[in-house]
Amino acid sequence: MRVIRAEVRALFSRWAEPLFGLSLAGFGLWILSLGGWVLGPAGAAIIALGLAWALLGLRRMRFAGRGDAPGLVQLDESRITFMGPTLGGSISVDELIEIRLLSLRGRRAWRLRQGDGQVLLVPIDSTGAEALFDAFATLPGLSSADLVAALQGDSPASGQSLPALDGGDRLVWRRAQKGLAPV
Repeated sequence: MRVIRAEVRALFSRWAEPLFGLSLAGFGLWILSLGGWVLGPAGAAIIALGLAWALLGLRRMRFAGRGDAPGLVQLDESRITFMGPTLGGSISVDELIEIRLLSLRGRRAWRLRQGDGQVLLVPIDSTGAEALFDAFATLPGLSSADLVAALQGDSPASGQSLPALDGGDRLVWRRAQKGLAPV
């Protein structure tokens, strides 16, 4: 017998990380209120950690899709694998050179390109696509704020991305290349 309805459980699981970060900040505030040479700085550090965790949790929450698109995304040892009903493939995070956000038939998808020309399309609303947030955040020059801004259509904070081309294609990130030849 379940005491909590499925909808309420889904809501709590969606907000779990930001709420945990805020609870940690509240605990830090209590430690800070005790005062002293040791507890004061420790409480301030715990507050900073909790607020940073809550902010990251909010960004992850805004990045996560609904999970209603066909297909499954898996991230295993810095390798992104997408298994869909008609498309699929695998691509290495370390070899990524470009990330684009596309709009195809009313659905948005990530277009991931490797240096060897291999391309992988991953619908944003696929099951498990929220794991891409952490994978993309490890790329040099791409912040979590840029990722969330790209999904919402805002201009990113770092200014590295380009505006959307004809409304359906947007460059989110490109690896800085060495040499003279453009990619």
